[in-house]
Amino acid sequence: KDVQKEGEPHVYLSKEEVKEKIQSYNSSVTDKLKMTLNANGIYTGFIKVQMELCRPITVQSSQSQGRCAHSNNETAFYLPDGCVNTLHISSTNTVREVIEALLKKFFVADNPAKFALYKRCHKEDQVYTCKLSDREHPLYLRLVAGPRTEMLSFVLREHETGEVMWEAFSIPELQNFLRILDKEENEQLQILKKRYAAYRDKLEEALGGVWKPG
Repeated sequence: KDVQKEGEPHVYLSKEEVKEKIQSYNSSVTDKLKMTLNANGIYTGFIKVQMELCRPITVQSSQSQGRCAHSNNETAFYLPDGCVNTLHISSTNTVREVIEALLKKFFVADNPAKFALYKRCHKEDQVYTCKLSDREHPLYLRLVAGPRTEMLSFVLREHETGEVMWEAFSIPELQNFLRILDKEENEQLQILKKRYAAYRDKLEEALGGVWKPG
């Protein structure tokens, strides 16, 4: 269930509460991705973000993989489904900074404003997905929820269609998107033509058997 709303208000913890939560968090970690508390009260740790992108992203051609369409030195392509990236961040990093870091790791040239970070959590046997505000701190959410990703996970998506800032796309990006859509439309059309051609052949073969002179 998607809940299109901003995340819950940030509840600040005391230094002692943060220290206790980090100790509890680290005692439950199973993948060695522990948190570290610094003397200044800032803590660092890891978050995993699943990429759920429906539209193609734009990267430098030398970094591209998979289905793509070229335009000068840039390439638009679809990121494989289920791709998960691990980031090392601090408690001061905001959602907007996390999005920018993710795009940088994938060499994505698109404007970060096109994307949004969501949190996915389990409540009362249901899964909820909520969009986070740019000002929230993902590592704090990870700390409070604990290390279990089934309790809380992060997802990167494009903004909803009605929220897309089309002016943020460059002309080459839009042209690449159209090329990819045209290619996919042609591929689907060819698949349908082959399917109906095979169906037609079977019908004609069956009709030939029925009307074959005795």
